[in-house]
Amino acid sequence: MKITVLSADTLDQLVAAAPKIRASFASVHMNCALSEAPARLNGIADTVLGATSCQGAMTHDGVTPGVAAFLIDDPEGSYGSAAMPFDDNIEDAASKAVVRALQAADRLGERPDLVWVSATPGGEEAVIAGITAVVGPDVPIIGGSAADNTVEGNWFVFDSTSHTPSGVVVSVMFPSTPISFAYHNGYAPTPHSGVVTKVTGRRIFEIDNRPAMEVYNDWTNGAMTGPTGSAEALPILSDSTFHPFGRADAVVNGVPHYLLAHPATAHSDGSMDMFANVAQGETLTLMTGTQDGLADRAGRVAALSRQLRTEGQTPMAGALMIYCGGCMLGVQDKLDRVVSGVNTALDGTPFLGAFTFGEQGPLVGSGNRHGNLMISCIVFSGE
Repeated sequence: MKITVLSADTLDQLVAAAPKIRASFASVHMNCALSEAPARLNGIADTVLGATSCQGAMTHDGVTPGVAAFLIDDPEGSYGSAAMPFDDNIEDAASKAVVRALQAADRLGERPDLVWVSATPGGEEAVIAGITAVVGPDVPIIGGSAADNTVEGNWFVFDSTSHTPSGVVVSVMFPSTPISFAYHNGYAPTPHSGVVTKVTGRRIFEIDNRPAMEVYNDWTNGAMTGPTGSAEALPILSDSTFHPFGRADAVVNGVPHYLLAHPATAHSDGSMDMFANVAQGETLTLMTGTQDGLADRAGRVAALSRQLRTEGQTPMAGALMIYCGGCMLGVQDKLDRVVSGVNTALDGTPFLGAFTFGEQGPLVGSGNRHGNLMISCIVFSGE
């Protein structure tokens, strides 16, 4: 296996820089302003997964405001991708996408080593359920939700022949060399916690039988007030980046592992919208993070993914990373430090990182899950 990572300001520059030999697979992540994809990328690889990424992407060479591509040349492996729009049934669309991806890889009926996925925000839990219905619960599902630059819905996903502003793109991977991966967050729990007592989907109305925003404001010492005057809603995505909710989905060796949910909007009735589903009866813990912690965490997740490689394994060939777009916006003046940390952890191995509005990955003890403000890293081995 050989991996090449390219970045450019425009799609034309990227296509011009692509290797002359067609790659087996390409994962392409780009600023939503470059809306002419996927037609411009047709032919860059045998199969393509593409998604918009908040304000660009990052690679081992730094941050680009344009587009980056992760190209795998692996004649001994098998790869397939397929995009499907969301119609009435998100779960069904995800199932159809993974079946078509398996058909494209000529591996229908087999379990891939990895499912790499990107969906437009809003139905990621159903996407995971749809993929799981086809490949089973033991196949790792890793990826990140498509993102735009301003949280206005200008995101899209695509394969080599089509794109959709509301849908999912799935890649199945059967690499010829081993992979290792990690999926974590960079936040610590606080003493504040409460039980969700009224919720509908991603809108929390009450925590401990009190208006959710009232509780959240108390927990953050008055930092998170709701809308005032005649306003019906108030975006709080930026302000809440360092104060998300955590759910202890698993306890490993006595240590809880938290899956995060990012508050997005406060409403005048005291409710709040999230970027992940929250269930009635779940316990939410207020988490806390810092710029320094989030800037350094990507390197630590990359280092963990590297450490999980089998002893004596062939050298690293490249890495795919998902870094939450909310975290990126919170540490924007420290992105050079993020890149440097990952480069150090991976010993200079080429990598691509996408900035996403939701992250999917396997949590120890609870399987594949959708969360927010999370980081994942997949390390691919070489020949």
